[in-house]
Amino acid sequence: MSKLNETGHAKNVANLEKLIIATTALGTAYNPAATNLKTANLTALKKNCSDAFTALYNAESAYKKAVGSRDASFENLSKLVTRVFISLKVSGASAQDIEKAQTLVRLLHGRRAKAKKETEGTAISTEGQKETKTVSVSRMSYDSRIENLDRLIKLLTSITAYKPNEADLKLTALTAMVTNFISLNSAYKTAETNLFNARNKRNELLYDETNGLVNVANAAKQYVKSVFGTTSPECREISKLRFSKQRF
Repeated sequence: MSKLNETGHAKNVANLEKLIIATTALGTAYNPAATNLKTANLTALKKNCSDAFTALYNAESAYKKAVGSRDASFENLSKLVTRVFISLKVSGASAQDIEKAQTLVRLLHGRRAKAKKETEGTAISTEGQKETKTVSVSRMSYDSRIENLDRLIKLLTSITAYKPNEADLKLTALTAMVTNFISLNSAYKTAETNLFNARNKRNELLYDETNGLVNVANAAKQYVKSVFGTTSPECREISKLRFSKQRF
């Protein structure tokens, strides 16, 4: 979402505050029949929107932190996996075990035995021809890398020859690493969900078709116009306040 759109969301809330000040200044002359247009309800709506902005800011901060922590933890995984594989090859393990490990190492590096891409034909209904759709064979998502690392560790556990002296190559260290990856990946998914929910809540409060800030505020402006007339000073002052829907 662009900063311009974010500014637009905040501008709607800021203008609602100005509208509340203006309607309050009108005193008893501002007396709409619709409950959601009353000054008290406009004030409550403004508070709810401000609270939603705070919640969204906190969710965004937590999300960025979760992304950074997960990215940093995986940064040196490829190099470590290479070292693990080299250690296995010189350990005296069988060729069969080395081959099995190599398959998983390739997946963790995002490669297959042959550096190529698979293709599949996709029918084009309008011309009856086929277009070639390139399908990446790399399984480099965090979930996939965690899964393949866990499979590699289980394989290494079954290979009695794999007994490295280097602390970070030992099975205990690798097991602790995958456990940490799982935790960080779970924290990321939670933060992502919380951010999604916080943004939806903000958007609902501002842009709901019935009780959203934009519709309610514009209705309040129309009410002032109906009471004081379109050329009145009261109407001209409130007409300056703009409330518009933003792209999410």
